[in-house]
Amino acid sequence: MCDKLLQPCEVNVTVAALYYIGGAGLELCFQIKMDVLSLIKTRRSVRLFKKDPFPPELLTQLLEAGQAAPSAGNVQPWKFFVVRNREKQVQLSDAALGQTWILSAPVIVVVCADLARSRSSYGQRGGELYALQDTAAAIQNMLLTVTANGLAGCWVGAFREELAAQVMGVDRQSMRPVALIPIGYPAETATAPHKRTLNEIVEYLD
Repeated sequence: MCDKLLQPCEVNVTVAALYYIGGAGLELCFQIKMDVLSLIKTRRSVRLFKKDPFPPELLTQLLEAGQAAPSAGNVQPWKFFVVRNREKQVQLSDAALGQTWILSAPVIVVVCADLARSRSSYGQRGGELYALQDTAAAIQNMLLTVTANGLAGCWVGAFREELAAQVMGVDRQSMRPVALIPIGYPAETATAPHKRTLNEIVEYLD
């Protein structure tokens, strides 16, 4: 345990908090292995994976990360399909315009926006905008958790939604596939992409 309040502890997790009640009251011990900005800048889109499976607890962690994403009105309009069946993975590859590289990943997570759930709270704007914003936040949470655990992934948005929906057995009008995320241990080292400068993308309205 920590000797002082808010003193870092040695714990082998990415971001952890440990609470305990002692004679002096509640103490909080924490350690952030990698700060958030560094993690964001470290993330890469990887398109070649090792065939080695990764532990199921890591899969659970990234799904929990998606689950913890913010959403409009806390509606949480998402559903995550974990695709490990080889036949369905091939079908997803076909839906993704023949991007066969996704088949090198042991797991493909299909993130869908529950349009009906968003519409029930926010009407047309919920289905057309909020559901997509919310699932995008969940996807980014997942990708950062993937990176933090030594795995790799890629946000695949180029695919025929209707075909992907058929693979999942869902109605695209109410459960829209938003992204395919192949996940596994990286078999390539992706280079850092060029990013536009802050001067190009930021305008201050003081």
